[in-house]
Amino acid sequence: MNAKRKLLALTAGLALAGFTSFASAQEIYIPLVSKGFQHQFWQAVKQGADQAGKDYKVKVTFEGPETEQQVDKQIDMLSAAMAKKPSAIGFAALDSKAAIPLLKKAQAAKIPVIAFDSGVDSDIPVTTATTNNVAAAALAADKMAEKIGGEGEVAVIAHDQTSTTGVGRRDGFLNQIKAKYPKIKVVDVQYGGDQLKSAEIAKTLMQAHPKLKGIFGTNEPGAIGAGKGVKEAKKSGIVIIGFDSGKAQKDMINDGTIAGSITQNPVGIGYKTVEAAVKALKGEKLPKIIDTGFYYYDKSNMNDPKVAAVLYD
Repeated sequence: MNAKRKLLALTAGLALAGFTSFASAQEIYIPLVSKGFQHQFWQAVKQGADQAGKDYKVKVTFEGPETEQQVDKQIDMLSAAMAKKPSAIGFAALDSKAAIPLLKKAQAAKIPVIAFDSGVDSDIPVTTATTNNVAAAALAADKMAEKIGGEGEVAVIAHDQTSTTGVGRRDGFLNQIKAKYPKIKVVDVQYGGDQLKSAEIAKTLMQAHPKLKGIFGTNEPGAIGAGKGVKEAKKSGIVIIGFDSGKAQKDMINDGTIAGSITQNPVGIGYKTVEAAVKALKGEKLPKIIDTGFYYYDKSNMNDPKVAAVLYD
């Protein structure tokens, strides 16, 4: 074979190898089944997942139920995703136990499960990309104590009592108050789930507890709902500490309705979930928890570059 033919053969071989590698990558399908879809938080998680899909040249889909109370619908979505024989699955559990039978099937089929945002009450996930929710809620408790002078009555509007995020944020706040602030009394914990219900809960709490000084909303709808409730009741002097971001919550921080909030890194959560799935498929060892970080923000530091980078509209 002359030099020219050798060069052509080598070029063709490299092109074929490249095409085969590209085709194999294109066949990698990683569905993410989220706790929700409509909240801006989940859209930010999707943004990160989509970016990782492009960077790693894998097919990524992202879906979740309309509300974070639709556990059965989420399970149906997980079942439908598994029926498509994915390479790996990303899953944020609304109910940390309800999905275990399906996840056991994924494990038996050697489909790596990457938990994100909310972990699963099981060792099936190979890793979990999440915020340290207990530590983040403890920081929210510290900020609440600082704002109300270390004493008085406060309440919690949590988003649920079945997900690990709901439980972690509720208990992280309650335990920090109990451990560090004996003069602060948590008078009630209620479960909102959406803005409308959270607003009604906030109004009921203020009516039932006239001396109430503060409310901790454990997610975006809880914080915004609490803010709406306070505004509608025309009540002044209530300190609201929120969680997550979004335009409505940022606006309420800017106008003083909400004192401040804990922000996660939702884009990072989505990105790290897909990245972890790719690494799992390559056989790489992963940590049990991928801590995606959090910050407290208020009017004073919203424009700080490291904080602004993880806020979303």
